[in-house]
Amino acid sequence: MFQNIKLGALIAGAVALSAPVAKAENFINILTGGTSGVYYPLGVALSEVYGETMPDARVQVQSTKASVENLNLLQQGRGELAFALGDSVKDAWEGNPEAGFKAPLGKLRAIAAIYPNFIQVAALKDAGATTITDLKGKSLSVGAAKSGTELNARKIFDAAGMSYDDLGKVEYLPFSESVELMKNRQLDATFQSSGLGNAALKDLSTTQDVTFVAIPADIAEKLGAPYKAGVIPAGTYPGQDADVPTVAITNILVTREGVSDEEAYQMTKQLFEHLDTLKAAHSAANGISAEAAVQGLPIPLHPGAERYYKEIGILK
Repeated sequence: MFQNIKLGALIAGAVALSAPVAKAENFINILTGGTSGVYYPLGVALSEVYGETMPDARVQVQSTKASVENLNLLQQGRGELAFALGDSVKDAWEGNPEAGFKAPLGKLRAIAAIYPNFIQVAALKDAGATTITDLKGKSLSVGAAKSGTELNARKIFDAAGMSYDDLGKVEYLPFSESVELMKNRQLDATFQSSGLGNAALKDLSTTQDVTFVAIPADIAEKLGAPYKAGVIPAGTYPGQDADVPTVAITNILVTREGVSDEEAYQMTKQLFEHLDTLKAAHSAANGISAEAAVQGLPIPLHPGAERYYKEIGILK
């Protein structure tokens, strides 16, 4: 009997030794934004790329309130990759409490500077607003409270010599909800910070007569980096027949300390080797390039990302 038990144990041990060793899964949670913005479709495209090219990775996409929430979640270890606005990343690194960061978020690391966000202020045509100062006395949605968009709004109004007190009414709503209120004539304008071709603004300008409100170049000059002067090209939205001057801010793909060098390397490499997939998901990805990816970053590069840029000759 004991011999049988010993024999069974030996067989079980041999089977265990001969069985293939399962590789540990790497979990990648991609933090994006609202589903009507640009972060979300690009995050979905990235998840498909990583799912196909990183066999040991289990990837999911999380819709969030975008930049500020994403950066706080990363610091807490509740995400591996996040989309965020450059000024929010700077505020997070420095620990700006007014921007929603009670202390410096020292675990943040950069993967890449990607495409620019454009400040896009759409007003109902009968509101009569053509430039930023014309919004005095108007009702305006400035994005979700403490979101990257809302922080942009505060800074831009301040540079224009205005504050929320100058507005008739302020709503703190995501892009799509703002548009619904405008369709119902309950709101004069919406302030949105996103890539060009925003789905919510396409929907709005397809169904309503709207004016895209100009933000003069001197506003960008007053704000300084990471803000710069930009243009919403004519034809970006239905009925928009002229270029509109505005302000642009670079977006950054951010990871965190604790994500392995190999995982960060692969996330960076597969991003740039599959840009066509991202461009097919949203035209904003046309603004992404490896050459610009390391420029003007307010936080350190992750060593894994740095390895990739050295490999392709962008960094020495």
